[in-house]
Order: sequence, then C-alpha cells, then structure tokens
Amino acid sequence: MELIKKPIIIGGEKIYRDKVIDVIYPYTQKKIGEATEGTPEDVDRAVKKAKIGLEKLKKLTAYEKYKILMKVAELLEKRKEDLAKTIVLEVGKTIREARTEVDRAVQTITISAEETKRIDGKYIQIDAVPNGKGKKGFYYRVPAGIVAAITPFNFPVNLTAHKIAPSIAAGCPFILKPSERTPLSPTILAELFLEAGVPEEAVSVIHGYAEVGKAMTTHPDVRVVSFTGSLKVGEIIAKQAGLKKLVMELGSNSAVVVDKDANLEVAVKKTVQGGFAVAGQVCISVQRVLVHHEVADKFEEMLKEEVAKLKFGNPMEEDTDVGPIIAVDEVNRIQSWIDEAVKKGAKVVKGGVVSAKEKTVIQPTVVSNIPEDAKLFYEEAFAPVITVKRFKSMDEALELVNKSNYGLQVGVFTNNIKNAWKFIENAEVGGVIINDIPTFRADHMPYGGVKGSGIGREGPKFAIEDYTEIKMIIFDIS
Repeated sequence: MELIKKPIIIGGEKIYRDKVIDVIYPYTQKKIGEATEGTPEDVDRAVKKAKIGLEKLKKLTAYEKYKILMKVAELLEKRKEDLAKTIVLEVGKTIREARTEVDRAVQTITISAEETKRIDGKYIQIDAVPNGKGKKGFYYRVPAGIVAAITPFNFPVNLTAHKIAPSIAAGCPFILKPSERTPLSPTILAELFLEAGVPEEAVSVIHGYAEVGKAMTTHPDVRVVSFTGSLKVGEIIAKQAGLKKLVMELGSNSAVVVDKDANLEVAVKKTVQGGFAVAGQVCISVQRVLVHHEVADKFEEMLKEEVAKLKFGNPMEEDTDVGPIIAVDEVNRIQSWIDEAVKKGAKVVKGGVVSAKEKTVIQPTVVSNIPEDAKLFYEEAFAPVITVKRFKSMDEALELVNKSNYGLQVGVFTNNIKNAWKFIENAEVGGVIINDIPTFRADHMPYGGVKGSGIGREGPKFAIEDYTEIKMIIFDIS
C-alpha cells in the first residue's frame, strides 16, 4: 500500500519537510502514512497569517460563510469512503464506525453553516435602572479572534469538525493540532475547507507534540483554546493558557443505572452498543453499569449473552463489531487495570484476554463485582471493558454516580418518573439520558461536562458562543 503523506499547512500554504511523524495502523502495527512535523516557530508564523485571515473573515457576510461551509459538507460527502478508510487505518475503528463518523461530520458542518445565520444579539432595556433614562441599548456578537484547536485520536474527523466549522461560522481563523497518532484525516478535512473557499490565511494545521501545543495555547495572540482530551492534559493547558477563552471536553467514566423496573432487554443491548463502540475509546463510553440487586443476576446473564455475539478483530471487515486499541502500551495498561480489579475481588465474566495473534485487540470484556477502589471503576478506562456493580436503592446508585472526579453524561434506565427526576436534578453531570446510554450524542446539542470532565459546551450553536464576544452598544437619545 502506498503511504499517505500529509504536509503542515500555514495560512493555506502546504509545506512538506523531511522530519515526519509516522502513522501506524493499530491493527497490524505497520506504518501506513506520515505527516510533516511542525515546530513552535511554525505556530508563530501561523498566528501572523491568521491575523490577516481574521480581517478577511470579517468581510464575509453570513450568507457567504454559509455557502462556504455547505460546500465543505458537500465535498466531504463526496470523499466519504476514502476518508472512512483513512480513519480505519489511523484509529483502528471499524469501517462501519468510520463511515458513521464521516456522516456525522457532514451534519456537524451543515449545522455550523446554518448557525452562521443565527449569530444575533438582543435589545436591552437600559432605562430599567434610574441612570438609564433616555438611553437605548443592544448587543451583538463579534469574532473573538484566533482559535487554537487541539483534537484527540478517537474521532479525528468529527471532533475536528466540531471545532473548526463553528470557528469559521463565527468568523475566527483556526490553527489546528490534531493528535500525533491521527494527523492524516484532520488534515484532509482542513484541505476541504481551503478547497471550499475559506480565506487561505484563516486555515493552519500543525502536526506535533506537546511543544507545538504549548506554543499554541500560550501565544498571546490566540484568543480561544478548544481542546478535547484527557483531564491531565486539560489541567496543564488551563494553567498555560492564561486569560483566554477555554472550551474543554475532557474525560469520563460514564455510568449506566439500571432500575429494577427497567426494560432489561433494551438496557442490555444499549449497554453493549455503548460499551464497545470504537473499542470503548470514547469519552462517553459505557464503563460503569450500576444494576439494582433484584434484577442483577438476570441482567448479567443477558449481558454475557449479548457480548458473546460481538465479532472482534480486523476493522476493515464489514461485519467486525470491535476493532483494536490505538497502541500496544494502552493494551498493557488496560490489562494491568483488569488484573488489579481481580486482585481486589472483581470477577472477569467475559473476555479479558488479549488476542494471541492480534496484539492490540482486547476481547470485549465484562467485569462483575467491581470494587470502588479499582481503577476500572474510578478512572477513565478508555477500553472495551464494562464493569458491573450492584446497588440496593436509587439513592445509593446516585451516590455512586457522583462519587467521581468526572461528570460528563449518565444514562438511567427506569420507568419510575420520580427516580428519573431524582437523577435529572441531582446527578453531577453535563447530560442525563433517560432510558438510553450516556454514549448518546446528537451533534447539535450542548455537549460537555462538569467537574473533571471539562469547561464549556460543544455543538455548533454553543461553540459559536465561545468563539464570539459580546459587544454592547448604547445610544443616548435624550
């Protein structure tokens, strides 16, 4: 297979160099591509270009930005199959999952295009206070400035779209640093933005490691930092960035709560769907399943039967359900966490074995009787592992959900409206999903978490709010 090679992009200019980042196919551990490695000096050059891009974007009408973004969506739709295969090679997710990701990215960009027409303001009753007599006021939104976008490996196209499409809709140039593990498909997406007519200076992509990210987040002329990744890195960026607008979607150890009156068949099928998609490498992947003790035996038996139906292995095969983990070192970490849980009293009731031939494929795993002090319970596993814990009351389940540094989303299966409302009001999360899994996300909804799961919200409308500033206008007509 011919290597896929991608340049850095600085203000629309594509630059190839000898120093590259190798891209490895997780399933075979073979090199499938390379991306030119950028430097902190490239970031400075990109910022200078972005200042020009900002002025050019300001001159575009809302309709012109709408047309450009719709063109991006059209181009992406035409490239769907090729891009999906690139995603499989970079991430290791199944071909069906990769196609779904591209479809979602098309929708994310389309919604962003539509939102360009709805960036509005509001009339303010200035004379509602004594000193406002004779004055009229309103506010509207203006571009915040240059956006630094840093994206993870697991959804390299759609999560990139969630940052750069609202950025252009808001009138902000972007500098993108994709994950060093998956630099190819985000660069292809950025190239489509250029092809669609985004001013060249407004588009930069710089591949690299921590020093490139730091150059972006600390640059005094960068106004917004949008990051998706781990809590650890998010905390570092927050300390580095200083007085900038921060949008951060960080980690989670998402819980599913199964009440005694829940539809177990639906709960089981949804739990398997949410626990093993992208080999569990999703921020809102089902990780902790809390089951009422009266139905726990039946639930666990049904869960094992459903997991046994999954096919794991080669992600390019159309009927594969679970592909590989992103890297061998992550497999070793996950295996050590399973071993630790077992030593603390947990029981592996399904899977838990790394394939002898496929070193990055972990069989879909179910761990029962998980103790609270096991890493598989309180940390983010990011793995094809579901843990099960029993509870006696919904109050106890709520306490277990909240007993976490994370708070992204929770799924609650119940037919009791009071129990549903208990979680809606009291769960310390950014989203409560009733009778579905926490893995559910509609790309236009406000998505994000509390506590260690982040700051701000994604979803084009809500990202645009973070990428714009309010400008207040007052007229004295007395």
